[in-house]
Amino acid sequence: MATSSSTLPAVDAPESWRERIKITRTGVFAALFILVGLWVLISTPQNIAADATTLITFDATGTQGISVNTLGFATVVALIYIAGGLVALLPIPRLKPIRLWWLLVNGLLIIPLVLVIIAANDRTNFTVMFRESLRLSTPIIMGALAGIWCERSGVVNIAIEGMMLTGACLGFVGYSVLIAGGMATPTAQFLGIIIAILSGAVMAALHAWLSITFKTNQIVSGTVINILAVGLTSFLRRDILVSSDAARETLNPFAIPGFSQIPVAGDVFFNGKPIFYGMILLVILTHVVMYYTRWGLRTRAVGENPHAADTLGINVLRNRWINVIIGGMIAGLAGAWFTLETTGAFDDNMTAGQGFIALAAMIFGNWTPFGAAGGGLLFGFSVALGQRFQFLGVPIPPQFLQMVPYIITIIVLAGLIGKATPPKADGIPYEKE
Repeated sequence: MATSSSTLPAVDAPESWRERIKITRTGVFAALFILVGLWVLISTPQNIAADATTLITFDATGTQGISVNTLGFATVVALIYIAGGLVALLPIPRLKPIRLWWLLVNGLLIIPLVLVIIAANDRTNFTVMFRESLRLSTPIIMGALAGIWCERSGVVNIAIEGMMLTGACLGFVGYSVLIAGGMATPTAQFLGIIIAILSGAVMAALHAWLSITFKTNQIVSGTVINILAVGLTSFLRRDILVSSDAARETLNPFAIPGFSQIPVAGDVFFNGKPIFYGMILLVILTHVVMYYTRWGLRTRAVGENPHAADTLGINVLRNRWINVIIGGMIAGLAGAWFTLETTGAFDDNMTAGQGFIALAAMIFGNWTPFGAAGGGLLFGFSVALGQRFQFLGVPIPPQFLQMVPYIITIIVLAGLIGKATPPKADGIPYEKE
């Protein structure tokens, strides 16, 4: 007779201290805010007098506003940082909504904290700072929108940088040639913008031809276009612009009647230049098209499940072609911002990697127009902040200030946005069954 032996229940080994400690994104940011708060509490009294004040202004003249004690404001914000970080570290589930909102508030408080500290015994105009941030974010936001049009249909587009650079160069070359031929400046500027848009479309068509028709690796195709744009624009600058009077007049700003008189908002949104207005309209238009039209529904279907879309009668390849070209046209317009609206000149590699920052803004915004606009505004603020540091004479080498947008790009992509989910068919060539 066989005897059955009873088995003892398995005993789990005790957890080590390494297994008990779980590093989360919330915990990392909580610890970071605690450290920043402690640093502000320790370092600010050593560098700023107790009676120093900062005048916070919001009007266009920058003469009237709120006077705050610089050291007192910094101390209060530092204590909020420390308290918020400690709350975020508490392992209490019901505190989760509170700690997430508190950390968000801490992140937003960075802006006034930095502006108030660097303007000690001086003034800082929040309206001007926001207006400059929005203006400098124009090419980044438009580049992000160009990426949304492409990637929502399933085509990865890292060639935004090359399309922007090509638009900046060819738009300015066309404008310069037309001016040299005796055409009136406003007409030449308008045609220069059209040339920039069309040049972006041509580069996008090349990308679509390689990646959609011939199913080339989309990353490789985009890299090729970026390299091609660098060589082509450098040749055109050396062959045409250097030998001519290349410094030109930029687009004139104009205020929108009625709206420009609105306090604060009128000066920020309704007193700009044409491409800046175009950026705002494109954000709204892209959102409406993507979420409230048949074309947008089909585009999102193609980006998520092209085989199912094909079954429903949607021409997947044509949809992708059209969306990639639309994205290229937007990128070309973003390039025109550098030359025709801002500097009145063209220089080699003047886009300075902002096409890649636009991709980061697109990912930050989770492939949505308004989210991408928020990401672009974040990067625009970082550029404006570096310029404000230089204006106020902050003793930081300018090379480090120029690094700020790229450092923020790394921080955002590495730890801030969490898990970003692209369209399921993004980057996958479509093979018709």
